[in-house]
Amino acid sequence: MSAAPNDPEHRSLARRSTSVGSTERIGESLAPHLRAGDVISLTGPLGAGKTRLVAGLARGLGSRSRVRSPSFTLVNEYRGRVLLLHLDLYRVEPWDAVSLGLQEELERGALVAEWGEKLPSSLRAECLEVGFEIVSDHERSLTACASRGRGLELLGAWGGLGAEESEARR
Repeated sequence: MSAAPNDPEHRSLARRSTSVGSTERIGESLAPHLRAGDVISLTGPLGAGKTRLVAGLARGLGSRSRVRSPSFTLVNEYRGRVLLLHLDLYRVEPWDAVSLGLQEELERGALVAEWGEKLPSSLRAECLEVGFEIVSDHERSLTACASRGRGLELLGAWGGLGAEESEARR
């Protein structure tokens, strides 16, 4: 997670997902809170469910598009109430991410980035970061954290979601 645990404003909230559908429902429940300019950073191993969370976000925004990981295209766009820009930085070096013009893209919609730890620090400053951990074949732990601004607002929305299980931490 990018937010420093010793930061007095750092907050985190963990949720458990016991299925692909559960992960998608978490994203779908968060979607109504998104607006243009928001940044969500997704971190965690391959196969942890990052793309499934994005599928839920897209559906919750009213997109009818099939969500796929943009590993080779770099960015997929999903049109809905808010344009969702789905970015995959797996094949991008962190120093190359700075030159992608992402700040300008935020004027058009909300950005959700897989391998978000590679985002420029200016974009992570007020983001909601969601870390994925594989607990078992079907169970995932999703820990959201933020330290200021819009990220804290989205974390508050995350805390009010109807997920299967949650554990608040400071």
